[in-house]
Amino acid sequence: MSETRQSLRQTRRCVVKIGSALLTANGQGVNTAAIQDWVAQMAGLRQGGTELILVSSGAVAVGMQRMGRRERPHALHDLQAMAAIGQMGLVQLYESAFQRHGLHTAQVLLTHDDLTDRKRYLNARTTLRTLLGLGVVPVINENDTVVTDEIRFGDNDTLAALVANLAEAELLVILTDQAGLYDKDPVRHTGSVLIAEGMAGDEHLMAMAGGSGVFGRGGMRTKLVAAEKAARSGAATVIASGLEAAVLERILAGEAVGTYLRPSRGRIAARKQWLASQARVRGRVVLDAGAAKVLREAGRSLLPVGVTAVEGDFSRGEVVACVDEGGREVARGLVNYSASETARIMGQASDAIESILGYVDEPELIHRDNMVVV
Repeated sequence: MSETRQSLRQTRRCVVKIGSALLTANGQGVNTAAIQDWVAQMAGLRQGGTELILVSSGAVAVGMQRMGRRERPHALHDLQAMAAIGQMGLVQLYESAFQRHGLHTAQVLLTHDDLTDRKRYLNARTTLRTLLGLGVVPVINENDTVVTDEIRFGDNDTLAALVANLAEAELLVILTDQAGLYDKDPVRHTGSVLIAEGMAGDEHLMAMAGGSGVFGRGGMRTKLVAAEKAARSGAATVIASGLEAAVLERILAGEAVGTYLRPSRGRIAARKQWLASQARVRGRVVLDAGAAKVLREAGRSLLPVGVTAVEGDFSRGEVVACVDEGGREVARGLVNYSASETARIMGQASDAIESILGYVDEPELIHRDNMVVV
């Protein structure tokens, strides 16, 4: 067991992505037995303390099967209809399988806009955190019934990576019908070697995945791109065959299963770097001396009580600068309340937010995980 693999044993939050080929046994029908096996593994991991988020493909394929169709539709509206029909069956399968282990699921359908718009991003993040806190397993898919070609993720590998960023997961597991990344196409070349470990974003690995086509060889290219995206928030990625026995349990036990792609930076460092690079600061909040000192020296969250003034017109989820009484920037981060809401709750204790606004979203104005001291 390598030192990097051994670190997977400490995973506390993991995103698992299961592809259509696995779910439908390469188009032969829904592989119910396999679904029950993966769910049993996830249930065991969940009961062991690992929080799990499932990103599942297969809605269109399940819809086609339920409607007795053999050929995949080409028209967008036909695909959306099959997805709507299939999503019902897919969620029923997962809910039934998880309930056998005393676990509930929650359906979450996302579009690209949900993860690029900062307000909707934070709304989705808060919902996921709440579900995980309740011990529920979120089952995520792209909202195929409403997306258009312009806003589609394009593949659920990308969606899974963005969910890993959103949920601040430590690990992304992509289950596919291949054992992992090989140095050459194993179908065309005998003696090809499985790449056991590498660095996410390594151009040499991308070259091994095939040509410059969108999907590359067997979809492996999109999986490497997904690993690179997941690494931006510090998440590691494992690409492995979902057909291997106890594959999820073995991966999180640190066994050398599939291809392990490590991030170049730590989880917190990557997130802080992203925040620090944001040039589009939408507004400022002025801090009293105590709050400025706490942020500089202790790296704590910013509470409303430490704010004395609000400048600019910003919305929830936008980047806001935190300045001291002399106008010097102390930190910047993603704000949990709009400018008008911040003006109403500034100087107040967190437990007064609900009585002032009529609701409470987060007790912090800016959580320390969403803040970088500059």
